Parts: sequence; C-alpha cells; structure tokens
Amino acid sequence: MIEAKDVVIIGAGFAGLSAGVALADKGFRVAVLERKPMPGGRAYSFADSDTGDFVDNGQHVLMGCYRATLDFVERVGSRDKLVFHLDLEIEMLDGPGKSATVRTARLPGPLHMAAALMRYKHLNFRERISAMRAGMKLLAMHRHDYASLSRLTVADLVDKLSQSQRTRETFWYPIAIATLNDEPTVSSAALFAEVLKRAFFGRRADSAFVYPKVGLSELYCKGASEIIEQTGGFVEPRAIVEALELGEGGRIASVRLRDGRRLGASNFIAAVPPHHLLRFLPENAVGDPFFARLADLSTSPIVCVHAWFDRPVTDSAFVGFIGTPTQWLFNKRRIFDLHGESHPGYLSFVISGARKIVDNSNDELLEMVLGDLHRMVPASREAKLIKALVLKEKQATMAPDLRSHELRPRTDTPIANLFLAGDWIQTGLPATIESAVISGNNAAAAVAARVGG
Repeated sequence: MIEAKDVVIIGAGFAGLSAGVALADKGFRVAVLERKPMPGGRAYSFADSDTGDFVDNGQHVLMGCYRATLDFVERVGSRDKLVFHLDLEIEMLDGPGKSATVRTARLPGPLHMAAALMRYKHLNFRERISAMRAGMKLLAMHRHDYASLSRLTVADLVDKLSQSQRTRETFWYPIAIATLNDEPTVSSAALFAEVLKRAFFGRRADSAFVYPKVGLSELYCKGASEIIEQTGGFVEPRAIVEALELGEGGRIASVRLRDGRRLGASNFIAAVPPHHLLRFLPENAVGDPFFARLADLSTSPIVCVHAWFDRPVTDSAFVGFIGTPTQWLFNKRRIFDLHGESHPGYLSFVISGARKIVDNSNDELLEMVLGDLHRMVPASREAKLIKALVLKEKQATMAPDLRSHELRPRTDTPIANLFLAGDWIQTGLPATIESAVISGNNAAAAVAARVGG
C-alpha cells in the first residue's frame, strides 16, 4: 500500500543520494533507482586492476566552502576519509622554467588570498594591484549590481575591469576554467563571482582543497545506502526507468521500469541530467514550457588523462599549464602522500570545456597531453610511461553559459508531486558536487513540505 511518506528517487549520484538521506532522516521510505551497475552517477571512481589506484572519472575536487557536501559526507560517516589541504598551493607554469606559485598565507580570510596574489610572480607589481582592485570591484558588483553581472561572460567582465591580457591568461582565466569547467568567453560572470565570493573571499578554510582518501563512490554511496535502508527504503542499481506514469489529478502515480515492473509512490524526485529526464516524462508534459526549455540547456565536456610513470615527474601537488590545451596536472602521489613501488609517478591531467578535442582518438589525446607535459616540464622526457587511461565525459556538466544559466529550472515542477534535483538545477552555483547536494537537500525539503501540507 502506498503511503504519504513513500518517495521514488531516480538517480543515485550526489543529488539523488543526498535527497534520499535527508528524507530518510525525516522518516520517509525511499526507493532510489540507478540505471548504471552501481550508485555514483557521474561522480564516481573505480579501482585500476593493474596499479591498485583509485581512478576518478574526472578529477573531482572538493573545497572547504562546500558546506552542504561536507555535512553530507559527515552524515554518511565518511568525514575521516577526506584529506584537507588547508594551505592552497598551486604551481603555474608559463613554459619551461617559467614557474610561479599561488600560495595562500596563514592569515585570516580574505587576507590569505590577498597575500597569495601579491606574491604571484607571473604578474608585475602594477598588475597585482590592478587584479586586487578588480576583485573588490567584482564583489561590489555581486552585491549591488547583480543584474549587470548576470549579462556578462567572464571575458566581458575582465574587459570591464580593465585587466591586461597577461593578467587574464595567467590569473583570471585559469581560475575561471578550474571553477566553471568551461572557457571564459562563454562562462557566466555571475557564476564566477559567486564562486570567488564563497571560495576565496571568505574564511581561510573555505579555499582549502579537499580530496577523498578512497574512491569517490566509496566516499558516499555505501553510507548513504545504509541510512536509506534503515527506514525501509532501498537503492537499486541497473533499474532503468522507461516512463513516469500519470494518475489522478495529473500527478505521477508510478515509474515503469524496463523490466516491466511498476513502482508507485506519493512523491517523485528526478535526480538525473535533463536529457534523461525528457526521455521518460509523460508525453503531455514534455510540451509544457517548463520542461520544453530543458532541451535548450547546453553541456560541457571534460577530458581526463591518467598516466603512470616509472619515476616522479614533479614535486608539486597541483600544477596549472598556461597557453596549452592541457590545463591542470594533479600529482596523485603527492596529494595523498602515497608512493607506489612499481608506479611511483601517477599524474592526472584535466581539460575542461573540451568541445574541440573530445572527439579525438584516445591516442591523439594522450599524445597531446604528453606533448604539453614535456614542453612544460622538460625533465619528464626522461620518465618512461608505464600505462595511461583516457576518460571522456562528453556531457560532464551543464555548460555555465549565460543562456543555460538563465534556463536552469527550480526544484518544483508543474506536476505537483514531481521534483527535480541535480547539479544543473538553479542553485546559484555552477554545476558542481556542491550544487548537486544543495539541490538534493532542496528537493527533500520540498517533498517534506508537501507531505506536511
């Protein structure tokens, strides 16, 4: 018998599982359905059989300002599985031997970031002062002129702030690409300002880089599933939803699965990307303007290359490449302070907004990344490549462009008992893990409010 506190959640990524845990904590009975063989959605890791390393499907970095995510991880019992790098330290390479480091000072925020900027050697003194003034103007626009900010791209914004080409290429653009996962010429300045405010203009702890010691899936999937099961719910992988079926009053009555089963509930949360949602919506709902505009949301691809070498290649934990297709290098051995005996050099390379190259072959992508590495770190030519993996996420995130940001939907929908969650829902943040968890919490609160009403 279907009860008021029965909820079906479609999608078992951060959004779906955070919604499930929040509802379970309120006494709801939750069924979480995941089409893939295991929970985790688009944020997952897997164990590499040859090396024993956990491989991230794309380099997912948490930050100290991800408060909803950190609360969720603590709730599922995994806070001790996180590594916190409180002192932000990123080496930026503008060619061989042309290195400068963004290193925060041990000062209260935001003075810690001001000190980092003033010591950044890729900029001269005048450019550093100009960048600092630009940051203050950006915050003022965020507070007092958000409407104007929302009409600008990041490239438009730095034009308005009179930043030099050198300052853009070595400072503003790398930050924008890292936080928004796309090119500054298309990315929303409003989203950029929100990220900067939360991550770099607040507490010193907010700018910390945070990594899981375990595979990303292990970090949250098991603990979340156990909490959901404690209130009579379940998380079921390989459960492919074919359709949402309407019942009385235009509300959703059940989901129909590919294996023919039907699962009824009083409320439903769709925590999947928009192109999946549009496939199983009731036919008469797809034409509703609320849902129709979801087809116009753009996505941004990410390419991640994992490479194992016979020796360490760099002593730095995080390295940014300036002026190359490859944008970021993550030194996994240094980040986790782990030293593999057979593969002492384990590096992960990230290219965001990779529209122009995502369809290249894996061999072409590997050759390009290694070429960028050898150009920036000439000593790497002496290292022998043992193994490499090329991972492509063609629809990794919602694109942070102006149009897509404007089209992002709210949590509630025209169907009274259907709610949305996902990193692409309107949270005021770009499509990040934090946005996904916030959306899951919001969807759970909306369901609880409806039942309470």
